[in-house]
Amino acid sequence: MDEADRFLEHHAGAIYRALTDAEALEAWLPPADMTGQIEGYQPVVGTGFRMVLTYRDKARRGKTSDASDAVEQTIVELTPDRRVVWAVDFDSADPAYAGVMTMTWTIVERDGGCLLRVAATDVPSGISPDDHRVGMTSSLANLAAYLGATA
Repeated sequence: MDEADRFLEHHAGAIYRALTDAEALEAWLPPADMTGQIEGYQPVVGTGFRMVLTYRDKARRGKTSDASDAVEQTIVELTPDRRVVWAVDFDSADPAYAGVMTMTWTIVERDGGCLLRVAATDVPSGISPDDHRVGMTSSLANLAAYLGATA
């Protein structure tokens, strides 16, 4: 399991909205070296969205195309102000990225804000734990900046 967490000086409702709003997800979810575009967003359990992540550095190789990664994310659980769970399936012909990864976002209220923890299980073998932690930590930093800008 790969994990990352961050304390956010925001209430659970604001964090939950950022986890369940397409425009917000496009703004903060892509790691620092990528941009993201959401297609077909439906915030309902059993449905979900497709996200295309494109590397800013065009020399980087993507899992789906030359410079991008695309993932189909099915929403498995939506517990308002507490938890969001996605089943993530990479669009890749490379067997190292096959299978469905589960990403669980858990919001825990603390004095002065909330701890947001993201845990990924069944991570495809092509994603190194170190690279994954760097990407998740980058996304959490982006979320903190996004929430600060929208407060």
